[in-house]
Amino acid sequence: MVGHKRIILADDHAIVRDAVKLILGKLTSIEIVAEAEDGIAAIAQIRIHRPDLLVLDAAMPLARGIEVFSETRRWSPDTKVVLLTGFTSVSILSDWLAAGVDGILLKSTAQAEMQEAFETVLAGGKFVGSEVQVLLENEPAPVSLTHREREVLALIANGKSNLEIGDRLSISKKTVEKHRGSLMAKLGVHSVADLMVYALREGLLDEHKQL
Repeated sequence: MVGHKRIILADDHAIVRDAVKLILGKLTSIEIVAEAEDGIAAIAQIRIHRPDLLVLDAAMPLARGIEVFSETRRWSPDTKVVLLTGFTSVSILSDWLAAGVDGILLKSTAQAEMQEAFETVLAGGKFVGSEVQVLLENEPAPVSLTHREREVLALIANGKSNLEIGDRLSISKKTVEKHRGSLMAKLGVHSVADLMVYALREGLLDEHKQL
């Protein structure tokens, strides 16, 4: 369609794509040219269509959202990208903004604001959702974790036992327990469930367990 803005939706959840399509349907002169439920499919569709706008999930199967974003800049540099994410980690949100995404919204964003974001970005502007702004403005002091602690945390969050973690990292079960205790102390939490919540925010879970 001549003069229409061409859009690709990339999210592994059909319910999210359907909700976004309802919002985009309120805009004029737009055409959804493709949908993708994994990162590889998204990259393929971007190379084919070179869309005006990509609405991208931060956590995609097969290729992560940041990889899709990088490939979009490579194959279709004029494509605008609006990120939709369930992550509330300030470090993740800041990394996306630093990477140069055109818009960033939490998946909990109200429909009216999401529509405003799409309109703004399609018109050449930038848009940071209000919820994202609040998170960035109220950023707590960062918790400093060692590389090993982050490895242990990721494995705990993905359901590995102390013995399995020890085998994976070639350390003793007792050392794993010490890292677990250190993590809980640094993060101020008291259960594995709390550790998993933190790991989810920080994007440390396997792709299929992310939002």
